[in-house]
Amino acid sequence: MDIIIVGTGKVGYTLAEHLSREEHDVTVIDTSDEALRRANDALDVMCIDGNGASIEVLREAGADHTDILIAATGLDEVNIVCCLTAKRLGAKYTIARVRNQEYASDFESFRTLLGIDLLINPEKSTAVEISRLLRFPSAAKIEPFYRGRLELMEFRAREEDFFVGKPLSLLSDQVKSLPILFCAADRKGELIIPNGTFVPRAGDRLYLIGAPLGIHEFFKRIGRYAPQVKRVLIVGGGRIAGYLAAILSRMNMQVKLIERSEARCRQLSERLPHCLVICGDGTDQELLDEEGMSDCDGFVALTDRDEDNLLISLYAMQRQVLKVVAKCGRQNYTNIVRDLGLDSVISPKTITASRILQVVRGMTDSEGAVMNALYQIADGAAEAVEFTISAPARCLNIPLRDLPLKRDILVAMIVHEGKTIVPEGSSVIRQGDTVILISPAQRIQDLSDILEPSSLDREGER
Repeated sequence: MDIIIVGTGKVGYTLAEHLSREEHDVTVIDTSDEALRRANDALDVMCIDGNGASIEVLREAGADHTDILIAATGLDEVNIVCCLTAKRLGAKYTIARVRNQEYASDFESFRTLLGIDLLINPEKSTAVEISRLLRFPSAAKIEPFYRGRLELMEFRAREEDFFVGKPLSLLSDQVKSLPILFCAADRKGELIIPNGTFVPRAGDRLYLIGAPLGIHEFFKRIGRYAPQVKRVLIVGGGRIAGYLAAILSRMNMQVKLIERSEARCRQLSERLPHCLVICGDGTDQELLDEEGMSDCDGFVALTDRDEDNLLISLYAMQRQVLKVVAKCGRQNYTNIVRDLGLDSVISPKTITASRILQVVRGMTDSEGAVMNALYQIADGAAEAVEFTISAPARCLNIPLRDLPLKRDILVAMIVHEGKTIVPEGSSVIRQGDTVILISPAQRIQDLSDILEPSSLDREGER
């Protein structure tokens, strides 16, 4: 597809990187020579120097016939104008990154009056993801599937876990009876798609998929279940913190928020009457102790500096806070702190890029399936994809054991007539089912992509 990206900041560059890798024709527009030089040197994209809200620049980029235009500059108004102008020129689908709550809350008007097909609010999406982690502290990451009826959960294996050192096929019947499946593992940066012979080791980052009640029961049986957090300390009072505090208040959590700016503290106090807002330096160890960090069971670091977020989060872990979450946009930092035990590190740019990638994939022609969800797992080494089978396809009504699946492709879950099925060799996929697939470093666009090409060639010959 032809795709135009306006703005090559963190989100724009990440999108250009992924989309060009998937062999889309990508054009990026920016006014920064340095940003364009970086994109031109590292990515297979066309670069245009100019204002993305300009009709002339958009015409030069081909907005009159582009399939998708994504406006991801740092200014909401510029993004809105970009999408409006591109739509009038003939762009088929437009996406705007919008941070202002007043704009984002009135999406239907933007869609009907201005023709903007999708508004994405990175800060709100990040706050929702953090709230999930505070709801289930045992997980390092949680991704919802099938309208929340299934969840994919990341956690780190410990020496004392009863399943460590044993093949998955030898797990007790009590665990096998649960509606869950070990669907991926990250062992020191190496992705593994497990089968019955896989032996988990302490330190592995494991990915478990299943019904929420089944996952909760599994964590109870390994002695690691913890009820949702009740008292949360947030450091940093930006947009993410504002959204998060409001969500947590609705979840009946006690929220205390520390923000350095006095003016911002006033704004937050007015917007969040049920939260205690404190004006101070949240990186000050003495202030954190005075405000009862040790008495909280949740800590979230949301300042505008990655280094500060990670350092104060490590300090919160030393103070034995039950659940610690840090915002960080740099992958190299994330890998370092994970070795120190800080697993829940959130990247707004990654969350935003994943949401847009899901939309792009869903718009590409697919054979008999509609993509509902797409998440990158194991630091992007694999993808978890949810499809609904809407039309006949080659792999339907055939036992999974007889399907010529590509190497390491895993059918992780099947939902048939509302019933969740943990797949076995005799399981089949039927039209109307919802299927969740795990794919290592492969782009799954439709169900035919899970089969070996040679098998499709043979079928075509017949």
